[in-house]
Amino acid sequence: MYPNLYYVFKDWFGVEWKPLSFLNTFGLMVAMGFIVSAIAISSELKRKEKLGLLFPREEFITVGKPASVWDIFFNFLTGFIFGYKLVGLLFNKPDLVTPPAYIFSAEGNLAAGLALGLLLAGLKWWEKKKQQLKVPEQRAVRIWPHDRVGDIVIISLVFGIIGAKLFDNFENWDEFIQHPIERIFSAGGLTFYGGLIVAAIALIVYAISKNIRVIHLVDAIAPAMLLAYAVGRIGCQVAGDGDWGVYNSAYITGPDGKAVEATPAEYHAQLSKYATYFLQGAVIDPGAAQMVTVTDRKSNSLDKVPSRNLKAPAFLPTWMVAYSYPQNVNNDGIVIASLQDDHNRALPVPVFPTPFYETALNLLLFFSLWSVRKRIKTAGTITGIYFILNGLERFLIEKIRVNNHIHFLGMQMSQAEIISFSLIIAGILIIAYVQLTAKKTPE
Repeated sequence: MYPNLYYVFKDWFGVEWKPLSFLNTFGLMVAMGFIVSAIAISSELKRKEKLGLLFPREEFITVGKPASVWDIFFNFLTGFIFGYKLVGLLFNKPDLVTPPAYIFSAEGNLAAGLALGLLLAGLKWWEKKKQQLKVPEQRAVRIWPHDRVGDIVIISLVFGIIGAKLFDNFENWDEFIQHPIERIFSAGGLTFYGGLIVAAIALIVYAISKNIRVIHLVDAIAPAMLLAYAVGRIGCQVAGDGDWGVYNSAYITGPDGKAVEATPAEYHAQLSKYATYFLQGAVIDPGAAQMVTVTDRKSNSLDKVPSRNLKAPAFLPTWMVAYSYPQNVNNDGIVIASLQDDHNRALPVPVFPTPFYETALNLLLFFSLWSVRKRIKTAGTITGIYFILNGLERFLIEKIRVNNHIHFLGMQMSQAEIISFSLIIAGILIIAYVQLTAKKTPE
């Protein structure tokens, strides 16, 4: 596992560069997901513009003005935050504090924050000074939808995080009530569908405000969402952020942290050996600095530990069905005695690596939808197909994932199952509606 870039460089190149530990692999892959999705969205918007489905908007900008107080303040604030936190991560972070915890704390490097803030503020002032005119002018510019991809990505990021936090706290309401401040400002706890719903609402409002035809915008974004999700899940798999499946009772974890084939008796013996972990969500190791608590791994009894039994076929590596996530970013599990690193734990029983499955499935779905998008002429159809594909994929994955369940229509379902099922129904209704509408009214 590679919880951060320090472990990547250590494993690949044999170098130990501690400053790289502040670059979390999950965060990097999420950022990469936004980048590749922005490329795909821009490409699709340009295609729709050439087809005459999307149009530019004329806006007026003022050029030649000196830097405003807001310009200087915003650049100073941006530089201060980056300097305060990033330099602090490089040189001031205590070894026992994780990078996400440090970022969400009040700690940082004040001198670096002030220096970088003043530098960016000065650069903004100098840039505006060079462009300043005696009399500022108003100029009309045409802005195409593809020119707004940067705004679209930023809106998706900000409102996606807000929505992901809101829905995660709703799903874990009991914990939120007990520790509201910690839950809100914690580095973890993000629900994909919460981010999707809130970001979608924000983007629709933005599109309307900029006179962008919503139906074509969401059609352009839909395939990119599959791609972004697939890349983001690579981060979950590589970092081992806890977003994995149920235990595979055909295996146990050996002393070296690797999956070992086990009999039913050996599997139950492993459960008994680490009963504290499975029943209380915690493991106390002799000599350990602290107890590691993992609340979403709790079970009422060892007989109710969520598991499936599946041995890997001869043509597949074992990790594809049973992975112990050694050296995971959360330090979840039992200590691997042979490792002395900050991250030296593995799950006592391997699990199904659902992030890997989701990456593979979503890449397949993305390339399938991307390859047929030009043949789909009715606006809104691609969005409906995306809803169906995304809903089906997540609904199936939920069957082998560990999640809190809610009573819904007399059934016990996870929040993700309820939303994914709703997306499937919504996708069918969208396709039916746009097809019927297209027959009555030419586009």
